[in-house]
Order: sequence, then structure tokens, then C-alpha cells
Amino acid sequence: MKVVDFGAFVNFFGAKDGLVHICQLTDQRVGKVTDVVKEGDKVRVKLLGFDERGKVRLSMKVVDQETGKEKAEEDAPAAE
Repeated sequence: MKVVDFGAFVNFFGAKDGLVHICQLTDQRVGKVTDVVKEGDKVRVKLLGFDERGKVRLSMKVVDQETGKEKAEEDAPAAE
């Protein structure tokens, strides 16, 4: 994992890398990425899809970090 100001690059499926944008780290507002993750941390992510340039989009906030299960919609905060 490599931490940058706008998110964290994580390795998944062996040789694949993708970005977890700062807004996808947690349900709470994040001041600094390092408040949530540090280089070398192991995290669970969900593949959200690909951006217009074909880059991988990942999310940590939709996955329970302890169990690895996707959070149910009722567990997710309401959209503002």
C-alpha cells in the first residue's frame, strides 16, 4: 500500500493495483489519509468499477474491515 494525499493505492488480486480515494476510506470525513491507513496496512476493499481512463476504483467504506463482508445498505449512512 502506498499512501498519498488523495487516497491510498492498494495491491489486490496479486499483481493488480488500484486507488481507494480519500472519500472511499470510511463513512466519516477524513482529514488526512494517514488518519485511517498507513503504508503496509492490510485492508479489505470492494471493486467499484473503472474510471473513464480505465483506472480501477476501490472502496474500503462499503466493506466491514473485520469480517470482509460487504456492509448492508441499512448499515450505510443516508446520502446527504
